[in-house]
Amino acid sequence: MTPVINHLKCTTMIRKSLFSVFILISMFAFSAENPSETKTINMPGDVKAIIEKSCFGCHNTDSKNDKAIDKLNLSTFDSLTKMKMIAGYKEIAEVLEENEMPPAKFLEKNPDKKLTEAEKTILMNWANNEAKGLMK
Repeated sequence: MTPVINHLKCTTMIRKSLFSVFILISMFAFSAENPSETKTINMPGDVKAIIEKSCFGCHNTDSKNDKAIDKLNLSTFDSLTKMKMIAGYKEIAEVLEENEMPPAKFLEKNPDKKLTEAEKTILMNWANNEAKGLMK
């Protein structure tokens, strides 16, 4: 394996580890946050259309894909605490950046659900902006 590929793999692993640490620290540091305090999801029309096309089928309460629901349930996302929503938005942006969603195996059977680069950019920008807005 070349040093460049090794470096890229290490960088990705470090980034994921740091993100996980951030999530854990956030959960503990803000555990006193009022769990009944909810935030509304700000979802512009273009974002909503992309999510309905490629994400909502698996990431909703009625889905048969338990793993997808455990990772992200868009039906109940607005009931999360502020810190969990921030973490959720950051996770959305990260999995899109890493081309992990929609998964390749799913796309084999559902090629129409594949995200274009423009759609990924729209979703990543939206998720990052929402996370930043909640951190204010």
